[in-house]
Amino acid sequence: MSHSHSHSVEHDASHGTVKSYLVGFLLSVILTAIPFYLVMEGDFSKVTTLWSIVTLAIVQIWVHLKYFLHLSFTTEEGRASTFSFLFSALIIVMVVGLSVWIIYESNAMMMY
Repeated sequence: MSHSHSHSVEHDASHGTVKSYLVGFLLSVILTAIPFYLVMEGDFSKVTTLWSIVTLAIVQIWVHLKYFLHLSFTTEEGRASTFSFLFSALIIVMVVGLSVWIIYESNAMMMY
C-alpha cells in the first residue's frame, strides 16, 4: 500500500503546480501579444520587427519546455528527458530540412 502512495507522490512531484501552469500561461500570452502588437503598430523597421519576433519565439519555446513539458537539467530523470527531447528535435529538423532541400533541388533540376 505504501508503495502505491510513494509512486503517487513521485508522479505528482514531476508535474507542475497550478501556479507554475498559470505563470507559463501568462508568459505565453505576453510573449504572443508583444509580437502581435509590434506587427499591428508597424512603428519599427521590418528587420527590427522580424528579429524581435524571432527572439520572443525562442523565449516562448523555452517557456513551453520549462513550464508545460517540465524539461530541466536539475535531476537525472530531467536530464535524460531533456536530452531525449533535444535528440528528437534534431532528427525532426534534419528530416524536414533535408526533405525541403531535396524537393527544392529536384524542382531546380526539372527547370533545365
